Amino acid sequence: MKVLLDTNALMMPVQFRIDLFDELRSLLGKYEPLVLRDVVGELDGLARGGGNDAAAARAGLLFAERCRTVEGTSTAPSVDERVAAYARTEGCMVVTNDRRLREDLLAAGVPVISLRKQKKLELLRS
Repeated sequence: MKVLLDTNALMMPVQFRIDLFDELRSLLGKYEPLVLRDVVGELDGLARGGGNDAAAARAGLLFAERCRTVEGTSTAPSVDERVAAYARTEGCMVVTNDRRLREDLLAAGVPVISLRKQKKLELLRS
């Protein structure tokens, strides 16, 4: 099962002190973690800043190395739109904590894994 991780999903382990990959394994069993090259680029940009978000982004870059990096084909203006387009085209689940992206994905029938009560991941379906 392919699972696409967005930018904030890769930052969750630092921001919420969870073991993202262990949580996914507990929830899904066997899965293949994917990350768009665009997401890696977004993390890289955030990592160049300062503060807590930059530290989480730097850690996110390390977590992204545990995923297979894939090229998206969408030319949509935002990374979130490119994540959604890839998930719809390739039939993947998406891990995100972004409310707008989560709602758009669920409306399109794409399963979403999101953080519940800042402690556990849960699978949402439309």
